[in-house]
Amino acid sequence: LAKPAWTPPDFVFAPVWTVLYAMMAVAAWLVWKEGGLSGGRLPLALFALQLILNAVWSWFFFGLHEPGVAFVDIIFLWMAILATLLAFWRHRALAGVLLIPYFAWVSFAVALNFFIWQLNV
Repeated sequence: LAKPAWTPPDFVFAPVWTVLYAMMAVAAWLVWKEGGLSGGRLPLALFALQLILNAVWSWFFFGLHEPGVAFVDIIFLWMAILATLLAFWRHRALAGVLLIPYFAWVSFAVALNFFIWQLNV
C-alpha cells in the first residue's frame, strides 16, 4: 500500500501499542476494581466493544488490505474509544485520563488510514 510521507516508521508501532495497551489495561482494572463487573457494566462493555473494533480494524487493514473498509471501522472505533473514555472518566477520573493517549493515537490513525485509503483507490 502507498503511504503518505508522514507515516511513522514501522519500528514506532510496537512500543507505542505496548504502552497504550498497558494503559488501557490499568484503566479497565481501575473501573473493575471500583465496582466489579456489575458496577462497571456500561464502561466495561464499551471497553470490550472498542477492543473488538480495534481487532477488526487490524483484520480489515492488514489482513484484507482494505483501507476503505478499515476506515469505516476506525470511525466507529474512534467513537467507541471516546464513549469508553467518558464512561471511564465518570466512573473514575484516572481511568479516563489513562485512555487519552489511546484516543489521541487513534485520532492520528484515522487521518493516516484515510490518506492511505485515498492513495490506494
